[in-house]
Formats: sequence, structure tokens, C-alpha cells
Amino acid sequence: MDLSSQKTRYMDYVSADGDDSLHNDSGEENEGGSSESHQGIEESDSSEDEVAPRNTIGDVPLEWYKDEEHVGYDIAGKKIKKKVRQDKLDSFLASADDSKNWHKIYDEYNDEEVELTKRETRLIRRLLKGKAPHAEFDPYAPYVDWFKWDDAKHPLSNAPEPKRRFIPSKWESKKVVEYVRAIRKGLIKFDKPKEEPRLYLLWGDDSSSTEKAGHGLAYIPAPKSKLPGHDESYNPSLEYIPTQEEINSYQLMYEEDRPKFIPRRFLSLRSVPAYENAVKESFDRCLDLYLCPRARKKRINIDPESLKPKLPSRKDLKPYPVTCYLEYKGHKGAVMSISTEASGQWIASGSIDGSVRVWEVETGRCLRVWEVGEAVHYVAWNPLPGLHILAVSAGQDVLLLNTGLGNDEEQKNIEQLLRIETPGSMDDSGNTTSIVSWAQDDKHGGIRLKHFKTVSSVEWHRKGDYLSTVMPAGESRAILIHQLSKKITQRIPFKLHGLPVSSIFHPTRSIFFISTKKNVRVYDLLKQKLIKKLETGLREVSSIAVHPAGDNVIVGSREGKLCWFDMDLSSQPYRILKCHPKDITNVAFHHSYPLFATCSDDCTAYVFHGMVYSDLNQNPLIVPLEILRGHTSTNGRGVMDCKFHPRQPWLFTAGADSVIKLYCH
Repeated sequence: MDLSSQKTRYMDYVSADGDDSLHNDSGEENEGGSSESHQGIEESDSSEDEVAPRNTIGDVPLEWYKDEEHVGYDIAGKKIKKKVRQDKLDSFLASADDSKNWHKIYDEYNDEEVELTKRETRLIRRLLKGKAPHAEFDPYAPYVDWFKWDDAKHPLSNAPEPKRRFIPSKWESKKVVEYVRAIRKGLIKFDKPKEEPRLYLLWGDDSSSTEKAGHGLAYIPAPKSKLPGHDESYNPSLEYIPTQEEINSYQLMYEEDRPKFIPRRFLSLRSVPAYENAVKESFDRCLDLYLCPRARKKRINIDPESLKPKLPSRKDLKPYPVTCYLEYKGHKGAVMSISTEASGQWIASGSIDGSVRVWEVETGRCLRVWEVGEAVHYVAWNPLPGLHILAVSAGQDVLLLNTGLGNDEEQKNIEQLLRIETPGSMDDSGNTTSIVSWAQDDKHGGIRLKHFKTVSSVEWHRKGDYLSTVMPAGESRAILIHQLSKKITQRIPFKLHGLPVSSIFHPTRSIFFISTKKNVRVYDLLKQKLIKKLETGLREVSSIAVHPAGDNVIVGSREGKLCWFDMDLSSQPYRILKCHPKDITNVAFHHSYPLFATCSDDCTAYVFHGMVYSDLNQNPLIVPLEILRGHTSTNGRGVMDCKFHPRQPWLFTAGADSVIKLYCH
């Protein structure tokens, strides 16, 4: 509000009080005199004539400073105190004593009294009479016709002025009467001005308040303190009052764990003493409100089901083994290992009762039985279709048995391979070695490889000429590679780090996997160097299997965890599955179907869908499919081994209950 608006308010004040002093200033004012007086005054264009407003509060309502002792701030940031205002009696006495007091007006914005000049008083007089403020203004100046009449033959319109322009409109008067009657009857209601409440709740819920958001920022209410419960009552129930032993135990706790308030019981409210922590808690509360920044966080409503990975339906992933179709019974002890023949017609099994059996898959008929005499730990069928040789590890010996299957020509080749012409074995340096001795086994019609320690596992190379054996207690000679055609044995040219558990050949390349209790190392046999070290992070590795494509490996552990490794991705596990509550005894991949399985001592076998894509940007898809049950626990052991059928989506399981089961789709 500038000075001109203050003068306008002064004009309203003078007209309301009816002060006649404005109307007679030494006689009636005439137009000629005023015009002459204005002709002698020259208007100045200097900025010194204009008084700059000293507004110290900005463009805000003065009502905000109505109850304050100051009005704005100076350039140093200090408050500007208001001047002492005169009351009605003092102002009346001042007007009686001073004849020029009526020329003064109070400027609220600048907090000062301004005295009107004679020129400003003259302007106010003209405004009160309804005239123009300046006398030189002529309200009846001659009309300047804007239309050019040069060469005009006719006027714009020859029509006479209509009568309705000179008399009041009847339609407007009827409309006004209609509105007046509607207002009187209450048909038209005016909105009442909204009254702002002067009283409000000091500690109320102001979350919906919009007054404090006038500056444009979002207003966030302060968090409310915890409401008092039964403990804060002056007469709580007995179950809320701690005993002396509980109070003494509070002293042994950490300060952050100690209860903040210990309830007590009083007979009346008058006997309740003052709360000693009242000031401290109030101070902490005010300090939290002052120092804690509050920000509005948008809560995102997410359905928990949407966070689960979108797995395909199990119906779309068929076929996979579901039910038990056939049982192979004949062993008297726990079946430790099973192996399927390359064509899928036969299956071999080894048991701790010292027997090795060959079964026909579709009928369950036992074809042959070998009594080895020692507990059989592992059996492995030669992967070549025409080479029906079975490798059996029993104690410190590995037997290469002729199963007697195949035609006459295949049998001649097998008998020639299993015949030892020169005794002993030669290593790659040409010297006779004492690590393994090759001997003819006339009892079973095969070859006996005598090791110096117990052999735990035997694995064939994909070409059927090499096989590897693992002796966990063999130290630096724990893993050996044997060549059947030359009847020689050689150590691996790599240093073992830890106790070996198993070894396996790559399905397509000259790569060798060696798993210890903690890690899996991948070696290149041609270049004789380490390619990659797979860090499992498991307590103890129990088994390993390689995908037929060769780029993915699964590792089972003694703690029931399964690790899936994508060797192209990282040396860390791509997925870790906690599926079994007990030890995982073996893991297996299917040769043609996207399936893999695990078996455990909890008498179950889990079947998974494991799809590996040729696109390197697409991760493998792992979907749990089925839990196969049926075996019973014997001496704390469950399912000892599991193998897939080479052509059908079938799974063979060997249990400690001396039963072999076939699960079909």
C-alpha cells in the first residue's frame, strides 16, 4: 500500500466525519483561480520529489504484525520497533491545540505521520466534489470525429435513432424484479464469507492443514509420540509391576536394552510424586522435532506375488519323471552306485554286499551277477555303444569286466582289449611304476587295476579309452588317468589343492574337472594349465555333474545345498538352491532333455527343469518340478545314487534299502 492509497483512505475519513474545513478554504474555490494557480506550478521530472517507500515487511498483510511490537526489520536484521500510538483523547487534544493537525495522516506501512501539502489538499477537495483531480483537465473537450468525410456521398446510416435508446428498458426492470423476488423467497442463496477460526488445537492432528503450505512447500506433520499405556498408570495391575529381582536384573542390561520406565503403584493420585525425567524427555522430544529432517516418501504398493519370478507351468515342461514304474530287487545291502548302458537297454548296480548286477531296464530281469568279495563303491559303464565294459571300484581295486553283451565281433574286440600281454604298467617316462599294477583277472574275465589306496569313484572319457580314478587318501597321487588300449597309468600334471572328492571329463572338449571339498578346478589337458577355479562357498562338496553342452556345472554338498555354475558368466555360483534337509549324495544331468536331478539321505530325489540357451545374453532357466519319494531310510542313509536314462525322461535311483527304482513320466 503506497502513499496515494493512504491519501484515498484519508479522503474517505474526511467525507465520513463531515469536516467542513475542506469545503471552505477562505471562501469558495473557483475554477479560474485554481487553473491560474496550476498554470504557475511546473511539474518536476526529478526523482528527488518522489519519496521512496520504506516498506520493511514486504508484500504481506499488515494483520500479521498487528499483535507484534515491531514492524519489519532493518538492513542489519534487527527489529524495527513500532512508534507509540496516541489514543483517542490525546489525538482530540492535539487537534484542538494544533490547527494544522487535520492535515496529518498516519502511514501504517512506514509507521510515520505524513502532513498533506496544499496541492494534495486541493486534489482531495476536487475529488470530494466529483471533479477531476487536476484543474487543467477538461472533461468536455470538443469531440474529434475519427471518420474521414472526404468525398463521402452518404452518411454511415440514415436510420433515425430508435426510441429505446432514450427510455429505460422494461425487460431489464422485469429481470431485476425477478431476481429480487427470488432472493426474498430464498431461491437464490449467496455464499457466506468463510470465517477463519481464531482458535485451533495446539497439539491436534494438523496433517490435513493447508495454512502452513502457503509458501508452496509440502507440509509434513511431525511424528506423534507414543501414547501412555498401562505401565504409566499410577495404579496399574499387579502383573505390570516388576519384582525386586527383575529391577536388579535391569542393571545388568545394556543401557539401550534397559526399560525406560519402571511402573510403580500409588494409593491415590495425590501421592504421586513429580516425574524426575519430565524435563529431560520434553527436551529430547523438542530436540528430535528440531533436528530430525522430515521428508515425504511415496509408498509404492507392490503385490508380493509380483516379486516372485515368473516361472512356466509344470504342464508346459513335460515330460519328466513323476511316478515309480519298476523296482529292481536282488541286492542284500545298500546299493551304492548305478550306471546305465549307452543304448539304455541295460543298467548296472554295485552294492556293499560285494555284488555287481546287470539288469534289463524294461523287464527288471537280472542278467548277470559278479561276486567281487568287497564292498562296491562305484560302477561306470563304458560310454561307447559297442564297447560293453563295466568299471567297478571295490576297495583298492578297479575291475574292468566284460558284460558279455553285444554280437560276436564286438565280443572279440572286448576280449582283445581286456587281455594283458606284458605284465606291469609303464608311465609316460618309460619306467615301471608302482602306483597301479595291471593284472589279468581270470576269475571274472577282465582286468584288475590294483591301487595303493581305496578308490572312491571311476569316470570314463567320452571316447571310451581313458578312465580316471580318485583315491581321497592318495595325496599327490590321488587322481590317476588310465589308458585301456595301451594299459598304462599316469598321474595328472597338476598340483592338488585339498582332498579330492571326484573327477569328471568334459563331454566335448579336452577339459578335466577336479572337485575338492571346497572348490572345483577346471584344467586343460592339452595345454596342461588351470582354466578356471569355481568357488562354491560350501562346507563340503559331495558330487559334481557337467551339462552336456559343457558350459554349466552343478555341485552338490553335504549340507543339502546345490550350486549351479555358469562358467561363461562367473566363477561364483549363478544359483544356490537349498532343497534337501540332509546331505546330497549325487547329482546328474540328462543327456538330451533339459532335466537334472539330485538325491539325498532324506530318502527323496528332486527333479528340476534346467534349460540352457544358446544365446549368451539369456540366463539358464531353473524350475523345480517334482519330489520323488519311495525309498526308506536304513542306518541313517537314504538315496545313494541317481542316474538318468540316456534316451527317455526316466530316472533311476539306488537306495540304502537295497532297492533300485525306476521313475517314469
